[in-house]
Amino acid sequence: MQAENSRPEVRLQGIAAAPGVSRGPAYLLFQGKAIIACEKISDVEAEIRRFESALSSTRLEIAKLRNEVASRLGENEAAIFDAHLLVLEDVALIDDVSKEVRQTELNVEHCFQEVAQRYIDIFERMEDDFLRERASDIRDVTGRVMNHLLGARPEHKVQSALQQVVVAKDLTPSETATLPTDGVLAFATEEGGQTGHSAIMARALNIPAVVGVKGLLAAIEEGDTVLVDGQAGLVIVNPTSATIENYRGKEIAIRTQRDRVMQEINLPDCTRDGHAFAIQANIGGPEDMLGAQEYHAHGVGLYRTENLFLRLDDWPSEEEQYTEYAEVVRRAQGKTVTFRTLDLGGDKRLGDLTDEANPFMGYRAIRLCLDRPDIFRSQLRAILRAAVHGSVAVMFPMISSLDELRQAKQFFQATLKELVDEGVIHSTMPRLGAMIEIPSAALLANHLARELDFFSVGTNDLVQYLLAVDRGNQRIAKLYDPANPAVISTLEAIFRAAQNQGIAAAVCGELAGDPHWAPLLIGLGAHELSMTPTAIPEVRYVLRHSTLAELKDLVVRVQSQTEGVIIKKILSDFKLSKLNYH
Repeated sequence: MQAENSRPEVRLQGIAAAPGVSRGPAYLLFQGKAIIACEKISDVEAEIRRFESALSSTRLEIAKLRNEVASRLGENEAAIFDAHLLVLEDVALIDDVSKEVRQTELNVEHCFQEVAQRYIDIFERMEDDFLRERASDIRDVTGRVMNHLLGARPEHKVQSALQQVVVAKDLTPSETATLPTDGVLAFATEEGGQTGHSAIMARALNIPAVVGVKGLLAAIEEGDTVLVDGQAGLVIVNPTSATIENYRGKEIAIRTQRDRVMQEINLPDCTRDGHAFAIQANIGGPEDMLGAQEYHAHGVGLYRTENLFLRLDDWPSEEEQYTEYAEVVRRAQGKTVTFRTLDLGGDKRLGDLTDEANPFMGYRAIRLCLDRPDIFRSQLRAILRAAVHGSVAVMFPMISSLDELRQAKQFFQATLKELVDEGVIHSTMPRLGAMIEIPSAALLANHLARELDFFSVGTNDLVQYLLAVDRGNQRIAKLYDPANPAVISTLEAIFRAAQNQGIAAAVCGELAGDPHWAPLLIGLGAHELSMTPTAIPEVRYVLRHSTLAELKDLVVRVQSQTEGVIIKKILSDFKLSKLNYH
């Protein structure tokens, strides 16, 4: 028996992009290309001026959207549109369009479409999934420019998809950002991956989403009922009554669990038997403090200072940095803000930071800062001045040796003395820490701990470097496995080194905000977990309903295993037992 119509139930597997389950009528999003005329022109320079005007209008449009997203979701999500603004500053793309117009004497719409498509094709052919998904960003930006050239409005409006499931070939980041969260039930796309910007936006918006669903558009007609299971990465078209009944129980369970978790959001960070821990927030701008406060974060465990640099697409002055940092410290209202010093490089390029063969192991983070004392000094002065307004800690990213740490500390102490001598600040020394994210730093943890007040483990890079796996490469993504016993042994050694030297141990990578992993991290010896604010409620609930003895027992059970799949099953069972705790 069919629930809605006589068409048979169809199940399509995709990639889980944002958790949750939702069901409703399909809203098919038309995303056809505009038909662009190819015409000879008489005034080449006037045509190029039209192009420059369209670029300028698009910049204003994206900047406005960026500000809206920042106030609605936070700086981390808004930073997506910094990359869009950089596309509009791409000298090669702009010059190629101008050159095409001059050489062909054809209208700029036609020339721009030809050049933009060449760029999109280059990215779509790339083997690296992370880079390939950037084609969606270029398509998004160039589509906006084309609308301004044509004087047209987009032909589709995701804003009108009320109480429906949006189904599309793909969603651009700006389309996802403008989804009405009080109306769109879920979305499913035929293209895209988990690291795509639309998937990131979906998670921030708490909209269930599945991407990369092959055959999706061919399987759905207007009026079909679509069920999206964002946990399992499953799309069910025209679910039967039995399927709906089965999922109704899941939907109720998800809502009930969420309500129960939120009831404890403002309770203390301690286990059932009184063992204290601290749940903190990862943020990238003053606006993100709203989320940190809403979920009662115990301070900021990671402030991504590079976000300001990327937003400005420039090297900000000391005063520009001080203004932002001081605002965050004031908003923290006495809770500690941990500033990670500049972590540019890798996939975050600015100015003369050019492509490298191995960018994640290249000229980045503390290496860049020690090589560019003008940049490092300016940032440290801004942070230390901001510390006057509250509690501040500072940590250096990508430390790989004791000598490197000592150089960074000497630079820091010299900057502090300089400000004290100027009478700008008092001589109070903020807590100093280092990111442990390189295997050499993990092996040197005992030595590093003697010179620091705390460690903060960046699990994203640590796992990547330990296992020699590019986590953005879908061909080998299954090898990126934090449940590898080598990772767990390394984490234990880092926390033990911190304990031996009497310093705090924090985790600020993705594992910290995963309720499967948080219990193990605390059991292994972590004191603080820092995460995106929306992850706080579930992690706090699971830990509050555990005892330290249970967490230690979890560690023993995990360490007795050698297979990642079994370790993940143990962690999953533990999480479920705590979420179902009454």
